[in-house]
Formats: sequence, structure tokens, C-alpha cells
Amino acid sequence: MRVPVLVEHAPSPSAPASVARRPPPPSAAGPRIAAVRCALPPHRYAQHELTGPIGDLCLSPGADRALLHRVHASAGVRTRHLALPIERYARLGDFGRSNGAWLETGLELGEEALSGALREAGLTPADVDLLVFASITGVSAPSLDARLAGRMGLRPDVKRLPLFGLGCVAGAAGLARVHDHLRGHPEDTAVLLTVELCSLTLQRGDASRANLVAGALFGDGAAALVARGGNTDGVNTDDGGSGSGSGSGSGTVAPASGPRVVATRSHLYPGTEGLLGWEIGAAGFRVVIDAGVPDIVRGHLGRHLRAFLAEHELTVDDIGTWICHPGGPRILSAVSETLGLSEDALDRSRRSLAAVGNMSSVSVLHILEDVRARRAPEPGTWGLLLAMGPGFCSELVLLRW
Repeated sequence: MRVPVLVEHAPSPSAPASVARRPPPPSAAGPRIAAVRCALPPHRYAQHELTGPIGDLCLSPGADRALLHRVHASAGVRTRHLALPIERYARLGDFGRSNGAWLETGLELGEEALSGALREAGLTPADVDLLVFASITGVSAPSLDARLAGRMGLRPDVKRLPLFGLGCVAGAAGLARVHDHLRGHPEDTAVLLTVELCSLTLQRGDASRANLVAGALFGDGAAALVARGGNTDGVNTDDGGSGSGSGSGSGTVAPASGPRVVATRSHLYPGTEGLLGWEIGAAGFRVVIDAGVPDIVRGHLGRHLRAFLAEHELTVDDIGTWICHPGGPRILSAVSETLGLSEDALDRSRRSLAAVGNMSSVSVLHILEDVRARRAPEPGTWGLLLAMGPGFCSELVLLRW
């Protein structure tokens, strides 16, 4: 496989590098993450329980299953949750039925995750000013977030931003866009909701390596993150302080234990558009996973990540908590190698991959929930949340507890 040669675009001659990219100084009152909550389907399987049924779906009768077994054994996954009982997948038939299952199950899991996150933050649906919704495993119009708004009692004037096409990077990119909004609207409450039912995109009768890898690696789930602007800490919402002033208010005070979002950085890697994504056809979403992705990570992620940290007078060694999307064992190894991380720095990512598989955009939020549920980092700890996805692209979110 020929790895694309990346050509970096230099700053315009009329705009020196020092002027072209000068980040705003970190604000002590930046957006704070108030809650994170995941929701997983009830259909949980051990990896070995899925190998045979997935082989039946993807391979022709009598086909050699050696590659299938190797891929399942090396995926780093012990258990996964599926949107449907495994025996139902053979009966889905066409893309319309798969997408219908995405909408039905996605609404249930999305409502569970969003309700739980708001409850954890001490807020109600009426307190939400912005709802960012991300999914790459199904489509609908009106979008899933619009359907949830009426179902859950969000205000009619809630701002919505449905995102499609970001894939695995959307958990990090969605948080970054929430940060952007709250920097400009520091009295608002914003929610990021991600729903990924990856199993519904598995292509029946497709024996390609990419489809077999997807069938071994991906799991299903949803997650919601609640973030509050810098002016909301300790604000009682009885006075209408829910951003636009039109919310009913819950009369509670948002917790202040979560990390603040200090800064974000997006990066596209030119010439790599064909490495990761979907080929969309009559059968729905056919996965594209190129074997060259880890090489792109090794060759370029470290340089851009270190430059981002340097803008904030930080180095890799200053990061005490790593929240890295678990793209798979090879991706995690590539990230660790290119950054020179300690043996256990990405253990949270490996634990998430083993417990629930790669849940696309949901995964970094699942790991962040785990960080909050276990012993929280000490105040002052720096964290970095990062993910990569179609484009090929990366997204970095600098956190501080």
C-alpha cells in the first residue's frame, strides 16, 4: 500500500506564522464539563460468541474462516453491546430496514444518555441552549436530535447542530464545537449527544478485510456530555439564567467537579481522503479502513500535537490524563509510539476497547465517563482528549481539572 505524501500548507506570505496562529489566552472561566453519561444496548456478547454468527453474515458457506478468527482474536475486544440480538441481523435485508433500526434504537439510547447526563448535572431538558448531535451510522430528516427535542421537553428555541461525516473523530470534534459556542455564550448550557450503532452497518455477504475488521472491532452505544459556560458556575437557574433566558430553570446548581475545556485544535491531512470512511451504495454504508492509517498517525500526529501543546507552554510530559479514541490495537500502539508515552498512559482506552469495542464517536466520551467515575484527577491536572477520523483528520481538546 502506498502511503500518501502529505504536503503541509505554509502560512500566507502576507501573514507571518506568529500572526496567522496566535491562540487566545486560556480563560480561567472557560467552559466546564458538568456531566457525561453513556447508554449501552442490553444485548451484550463475548467476542467469541460473535465470531461464528458474523462469519455466517459475511462469508459464503464453506469459505475459509482463518482470517476471520485471526481478526477477532487480535482486535483487543472481549465484549460488545449490539443494537439488536445477533440472530436478527440476518433478517435486516436492505439499508432501509437497517436505518429504521438505527432510528428506533438510537432514539431510545439517546434519550437514556441525555436524561442521565442532565440528571447528573442537576439540570432539566429546558435548561439546554445548544444541542450538538453526531452520528455516522444512520441518517434521518428530521434528525434524531429534533425528534428527541419534543420527546424530552427541550425548549422550542433550542439551537441544534446535527453533524454527519466526522465518524470516530466526532466525539472530540463535537466537544470542540461546544467549547466554541460556550466561549461566545458563557451563560449557556450546551449538550453533545452521540449515537453510534455500528453493527447495523455490517455488510452481509462482504468478505473484504475491511468489513471483517469492522465486524470484529465495533460496538454500539450512545453518550451525552453536558458543558456549561464560564459564567454559570454556582448560578442558580431559578432566575432564568439558562443562557437565552427562556428556560424554565431547574433551581439547582451545576456541579463544579469536571474539567474545563482550555483549547482545541483541528487538523486535516491532505491527500488522505481515501483512507477511512464509507462507500455509500444501495446496501448502505460499506466501511473503508486502509492499512496505512497507523503510518499516518506515526508520521504526523506527534508533530502537530506537540506544536499545539507548545502554544500553551506545555509538553507531552505535562499531560497527566490521556483520553484517546481506541481505534484499535494498532492505532493505540501508533499513538503511544509517536508520542513516547509511558506503558500505562493509554490504559483507559484499552479498557474501553476491551469492554465495549470501538464505538466510533461515543468512545472518547465513554473513556471520559470512566475517568470521572473512578478516582478523579487532582485539581490542576492537564488532560488531552484526542481522536482521529475520516478526512483523514485529528481533533485535540486540551482539558484541565
